[in-house]
Amino acid sequence: MADANMQSFEQRVGRINKRRTKMARGVVENVVNKDGLIETKVRRHGPRFPWRGLFLSCLVFFALKGLLLAHLGQGTYDSRVEKLKAGTVFEQVGGWAMHADPITQYAADTIRTYIR
Repeated sequence: MADANMQSFEQRVGRINKRRTKMARGVVENVVNKDGLIETKVRRHGPRFPWRGLFLSCLVFFALKGLLLAHLGQGTYDSRVEKLKAGTVFEQVGGWAMHADPITQYAADTIRTYIR
């Protein structure tokens, strides 16, 4: 019985010391509970994927493709994409990325109403 209590005590002391060292390094955040009590908690630290940046990059990419399609017109745009698809491996990847998909068509139709 004493060993089990001592082991759980050591585990609790280890968790407290780990939390104190993280708080001393400055990775903390203050959280207000439902009852108004302010607690200082250790912020979860680790690698995170930048989902917002990826989403905004895709949004800008499709908007620029739509702008190109609206400005050049369907025929010219398709002929330039076909030239890319007939080129080197890198140009073929660019041609695949720049093909006129439904999102690009919708963006081009929306932009076309404003530029003409």
